[in-house]
Amino acid sequence: MRFLSRRLLISLLGIAAFCAPAFADGSHDRTQFGHDIVVGPDEQVNEVTCFGCSVRIRGHVDADVTTFGGSIYVEESGDVGADTTSFGGDVRLDKGSTVHDITVFGGHIRRDPNASVEGDVTTFTGSVWLLLIFGLPFVILGAFIALIVWVVRRLTRPQVPVTA
Repeated sequence: MRFLSRRLLISLLGIAAFCAPAFADGSHDRTQFGHDIVVGPDEQVNEVTCFGCSVRIRGHVDADVTTFGGSIYVEESGDVGADTTSFGGDVRLDKGSTVHDITVFGGHIRRDPNASVEGDVTTFTGSVWLLLIFGLPFVILGAFIALIVWVVRRLTRPQVPVTA
C-alpha cells in the first residue's frame, strides 16, 4: 500500500513537472461568465470573450472582443486589433481609442469624434434583431419537437374496434 502511494505521488509530480512549461507563458485570452473584464492600461491581451458581463479596455487587445449580453467600453488609450462585437449590449468609444471593425446586435454605438475606427461599422439596433437571431431558432426547434411528439402519439395510439 505504501509503495503504491509513493508511486502515485512520483507520477503526479512528474506530470506536474512536464505540464508546467505549457502553462508558463499562458494564452493571454480572457473569458468570463457574469464577471466584468478590465484590460488595464499597461496590459496586452490576445482575445476577450464575455458572457453576461461587460468589457472595459484601457490597454491593447490583439484580436477580437466579443460580449453576449454586455457592453464594450474602449477608453482613451484602448486599442482593439480585430473585431469588436456586442450581442445585446452597447459599444462606447472614447476619445483617442482605436478599433478595427465594430458589429452591434441589439444595442447602440456611442462614438467620440476623435475615436478611430479603421474598418467597417455594422449595427442592428433594436430588440427585433435579437429576437430574430436568438428567438427564431428556439421557435423552430419547439415546432420540430411538437411535430415529433404528434407523430409518435399518432403511431402509438391503440386501435379501437369499430362496432356496427
